Amino acid sequence: MTRLRAFVGGAAMLAAAAAASAETHELKLIPANIHWGYFDSRITPVLKIASGDTVRVETMLAGGMDRLKLAGVPDAEIPQSIKDVEKAVTDRGPGVHPLTGPIYVNGAAPGDTLEFLHPYGVSGFRPGGGTLPNEFPYAKFKQIRVDSKAGTAEFASGIRLKLAPFWGTIGVAPAAGVYRQSSTAPDSIGGNLDNKELVAGSILYLPVQVAGGLLSIGDGHGLQGDGEVTLTALETSLRGSVQIFVRKGKPIHWPRAETPTHFITMGLNTDLDEAARMATREMIDFLVSEKHLSRDDAYILCSLGVDLRVTQLVDQTKGVHAMLPKSIFVGK
Repeated sequence: MTRLRAFVGGAAMLAAAAAASAETHELKLIPANIHWGYFDSRITPVLKIASGDTVRVETMLAGGMDRLKLAGVPDAEIPQSIKDVEKAVTDRGPGVHPLTGPIYVNGAAPGDTLEFLHPYGVSGFRPGGGTLPNEFPYAKFKQIRVDSKAGTAEFASGIRLKLAPFWGTIGVAPAAGVYRQSSTAPDSIGGNLDNKELVAGSILYLPVQVAGGLLSIGDGHGLQGDGEVTLTALETSLRGSVQIFVRKGKPIHWPRAETPTHFITMGLNTDLDEAARMATREMIDFLVSEKHLSRDDAYILCSLGVDLRVTQLVDQTKGVHAMLPKSIFVGK
């Protein structure tokens, strides 16, 4: 089975896989496991685990029942777990993401193929949001049926999209003293990255800010285009597994990722040009520290072999991610 992996504590070389004593834990979609719209080091962890443990996580779609109703989803098709969270979790914001967690990972210091919890997702836009707010100054949401067995979403008659589910928001708590940080804009803690490359089989590296990391997960996406131009992907509720490791020895300052085929660095800034510079600079640092290139050669290699992609344009802080194919490293 493939897993999404999260590494907290820095991007060290891959140590031995999970210890023989590694456990699997469950975090159900219930009110006690949800905090809505923010990261905060003061939140009491809902689970404590050891490095290498796997957590099977259930998450609720961003925006909750409000988006489902706008999309015309019948009440009978809304799972009771979503209704329970919607009713019980009233302390919300400033972001819109119900987050499952936080998870405390012992030793952290300063997954399986994802399943849908309901057979549909919703997508759309609101006034003032998205890439073209002046051209769409009204609200429109659309319910889209999914066929998990076929791995497709039926957008309309004759338009079928391939599912590629991932969690749009995965982050650790900010440093002590930075309280109730919104889940809307991503930054060094990760958070609302909306990076469609982080599907099952990927690895996400996050720098720890506080003891235990306090990892939270949410914002399930059935699929998304680079840019996420309306402000929404195929928003849905997901169940999946994440294996969490603490990595020592090589701290990082910004999120990084790895897929079976690519190394990924990320740039996050309100200015898209600066986000591109950050992603490039982070890739140069990766090539220097991990592949032992000179800084000059790393910069030249980025121009030849790295693709810059717009992660998202709509979360206040914009994202650019740099993708470097692993295949260029012959014999390594």
